Amino acid sequence: MGNKFYKVAAMSALGLCLTVGAAQAQVKIGVAGPMTGSNAAFGTQLVNGANQAVADINAHGGVLGKKVTAVTVDDACDPKQAVTVANQLVADHVVMVDGHFCSASTIPASKVYSENGVLEISPASTNPQYTDQGSWNTFRVCGRDDEQGKVAANYIKAHFAKDKIAVLDDNSTYGKGIADQVRMNLKKLGVKVAYNASYTAGEKDYSALISRLKQDGIGLVYVGGYYADAGIMEREGAAQGYHPQYFGEDAMATDQLWQIAGPAAQGMLFTFPPPAEKSPSAAAVVKELSAKGQNPGGYVLYSYATIQVWAEAAKKAHSIKPLVVAKELKAGGPWNTVLGQIRFNKIGDVVPAAYAIYIWNNGKYTVHAMH
Repeated sequence: MGNKFYKVAAMSALGLCLTVGAAQAQVKIGVAGPMTGSNAAFGTQLVNGANQAVADINAHGGVLGKKVTAVTVDDACDPKQAVTVANQLVADHVVMVDGHFCSASTIPASKVYSENGVLEISPASTNPQYTDQGSWNTFRVCGRDDEQGKVAANYIKAHFAKDKIAVLDDNSTYGKGIADQVRMNLKKLGVKVAYNASYTAGEKDYSALISRLKQDGIGLVYVGGYYADAGIMEREGAAQGYHPQYFGEDAMATDQLWQIAGPAAQGMLFTFPPPAEKSPSAAAVVKELSAKGQNPGGYVLYSYATIQVWAEAAKKAHSIKPLVVAKELKAGGPWNTVLGQIRFNKIGDVVPAAYAIYIWNNGKYTVHAMH
C-alpha cells in the first residue's frame, strides 16, 4: 500500500510538472479591435491577419521555443470598453497587443498597457496623439494622420481646387483628427473650405446634411469618419440626385462600404498605404489567405506585420519581456515584414510611411495615384 501511495504521488507530481511545463511553453498575445458594431469589418481584418501570423510563427517553432497563443477581445471602437478589455488582457498575462483599431480606443487602452508592462503595436490607429504621448510601449506599423492629411490636401489642391469643398467629420478621435489635418493643410495651400461640419456617427439618415451640401453646390465632400456612415451618405445622396466627388481616408478600405452604398460609391477616392498585398514580401502570406477565401486587403497584412515584427524583435533580443522587446524594436531594424522593410523611430512610428490615392470602381478599390 505504501509503494502504491508513493507511485501515485510520484505520478501526480509528474503530472503537475507537465502541466507547468505546458503553461511555460506558450506565450500569450492580445488581438484587440471592433469585433462587433459598425466597424466589425475591420475587426475581421485584424483577426484574419493575426491568426495567419500566429499559425505561421508556430509552424516555424514559435518564439524562443514557445508557441504563441492569441487572445481576441472586442472593444467595439468604444473607449470605455477598450479600457475594460485592456484590463482583461493584462489579467490574461499577454506580453503584447496587436491593436487596437480605432484611435479613440487605442489611446486610452495604451495607458492601461503602459502601467502594466504590456507592449502595444497598432496596425491601424493613425491619430498622432497615440505615439506623441511618448510612452515606452506604443508602436504602429501604419502611418499618421498628419502624413495622410497632407497627401489628401495636396491631391485636392491639384485636382479640385476650383470646386466648392466641404470637410465633414464624425467628431471621433480618428474622424475629427484626420479631417482637421485636411482642413489645416488645405488652408496652408490656400484652398478654401466652403463648408465645415460634424455629423453624428451611427445615424441611419443623413438626408438633411445631404440636402444642405446639395443646396450649397458642394462639388467635393471630404468625409473624416468610418465606412458605414460614408456609405449611407453616398446612398442617400444618389437618391436625391446628388453626385459630388466623395473623398475619404483609410477607414474606407473595406468591401463593406460598397455593400452599404452600392453604385453610389463609384469613383469615391480615399487615402490608404500602398497595396501591401502586391508586395513580393507578402506573396506567400497572400497565397495562404487567398486559399482560405480571405481577402488580404485592408488592414489584414498590417495586423500580420504587427505580430511578425514583435516576434522578430523578441528573437533578436532573446527575450519576450515587453520592455526589452520595445527597446529592440526602436534600436534594431530594418525589420523584414509582409509590408516590406520597416524601421521605428524613437516614439514608435514606422519609417518610412507612405500613402496612395485609391478609387472605388465596380465594387473594388484600386490604386489611382501614388504619392
